[in-house]
Amino acid sequence: MEEELIFLAEQESDGSRIDRFLALSEPEHSRSFYQKLIEDGMVCVDDKPVRANYRVKPGDRIRVLCPEPEPLNVEPEDIPLDILYEDEDLMVVNKPRGMVVHPAAGHYSGTLVNAVLFHCRGSLSGINGILRPGIVHRIDKDTSGALLICKTDAAHRALADQLKVHSITRRYRAVAAGRFPQMEGTVDAPIGRHPTDRKKMAINPRTGKNAVTHYRVLSQFEKAAYLECTLETGRTHQIRVHMASIGHPLLGDPVYGSGKDPYHLNGQALHAMVLGFIHPTSGEYMEFTAPLPEYFTGLLDRLL
Repeated sequence: MEEELIFLAEQESDGSRIDRFLALSEPEHSRSFYQKLIEDGMVCVDDKPVRANYRVKPGDRIRVLCPEPEPLNVEPEDIPLDILYEDEDLMVVNKPRGMVVHPAAGHYSGTLVNAVLFHCRGSLSGINGILRPGIVHRIDKDTSGALLICKTDAAHRALADQLKVHSITRRYRAVAAGRFPQMEGTVDAPIGRHPTDRKKMAINPRTGKNAVTHYRVLSQFEKAAYLECTLETGRTHQIRVHMASIGHPLLGDPVYGSGKDPYHLNGQALHAMVLGFIHPTSGEYMEFTAPLPEYFTGLLDRLL
């Protein structure tokens, strides 16, 4: 079944090419993805198909028809899972660092989805399709910690609604570069796709989506700080982008950091520690804690 996306160009639209405008407006898809749709006549402005060189004008109503993704056979794999909680509706797992959440280009096996498919024997919600069954939210490959998996469509819808209204508790632990002048603060800055680098996100006031991160300093070291970060929203790379934007990139971050990794972390020092939500069946609030992994506690010991 095709998915229809509607975009309304704001008055301050700057005449960007339509493929660039769409990639910035809905960064789930790449610019080349939109270029292919334009070539196939699936992108219309005011109900008329446009060419790739069309430049967006204020007030344009853009309609995009996204074809149903081609099915990909995702195989169950017997990969050990660290399960923090499980019942008939859902499970909470402690994802290890280095594990990709769901299959994507270059990662069609060894993912959390492969492991969960094996563990649940096909009992997973299908709302996010064959590539992301049961997945309500994601964390990056090199971020460890608590992740929610839904077994039924009803549980998935209920928890996705909680995620949409920002009522799910998500508290992370992080180690950031530099010393903080204040012991707590909030970064409120919209995040969108980087204008020139598709692999990065960036603070983007014009096309970014609302993003809010609250942080609290737990410990200060000579050249770094141990933080608790609470998400009010959940944008891609949110904590990593926000901390870098205030001059405190996460240690080991290969994308938003300095490029130097003196602690040999092989990825950002970020752990999804606390996950809390209202259970979709019982109506009770539940909260789970994923213990700090060894790489993280080892880093803290070295910083003391």
